[in-house]
Amino acid sequence: MSTPTLDVLAVGAHPDDIEIACGGIVAKLALQGYRVGIVDLTDGEPTPGCPSPEVRLAEARRAAKTLGAAHRVTLDLPNRRLFDSFEARVTLAKEFRRHRPRLVIGLGGKTPTASPDHYQASLIIEAAVFYSKLTKWDDRFDGLPPYTVPRRLECFLGFDLILPSDCRPMVVDIGDTLDKKLAAIACYESQFPPEKAHQLERFRTFALQQGMAAGFAAGEVLMSPIAWGARDLMGLLFG
Repeated sequence: MSTPTLDVLAVGAHPDDIEIACGGIVAKLALQGYRVGIVDLTDGEPTPGCPSPEVRLAEARRAAKTLGAAHRVTLDLPNRRLFDSFEARVTLAKEFRRHRPRLVIGLGGKTPTASPDHYQASLIIEAAVFYSKLTKWDDRFDGLPPYTVPRRLECFLGFDLILPSDCRPMVVDIGDTLDKKLAAIACYESQFPPEKAHQLERFRTFALQQGMAAGFAAGEVLMSPIAWGARDLMGLLFG
């Protein structure tokens, strides 16, 4: 199918954002049989170590395969000049209407020492979830029918923070997929050449620390912008 229905759609600003922020979760969901897709708002280029956008896109395809993602798309929005605009909101909302995910996982919060694209992406994602469900606006969405995303969660790249600001976190156990997460990040040879190999160990350590807080071997943090709810309390606590 050219536009497959997906269970989960994870959205980042650049190729490698999702791998770093929640690659273990993507791999875990894929192992559990869910169809997971990834949307990169930009191609992430230019960057100092990458010779061309085509190289970065090839790395992204390898990383998606490593995680077990069923689908990946790179939108034609500008790296380094990514802003929360009407056009960006509509462009992403079309992806939600096409793929009709039950869950959207998107970047949340600011990254004070890294690209401001990350924060702009979080604003675009939040708005696009809203735009996706709007009726009487068919001309803006290429005739794609409105779709209400049932749930949105946020993942984080703020590694200089102990916890994201205003955080009500949930830690997801990625002890069994941490190695896949790191292998997917390592696919980006242009971004993590040998002189930056220490960054992979940093990502591992961060995942170990996040997992330790919840009693897991390794973990990744998600946050809900609305109150958490559960119909199966024991399943939530002990599943």
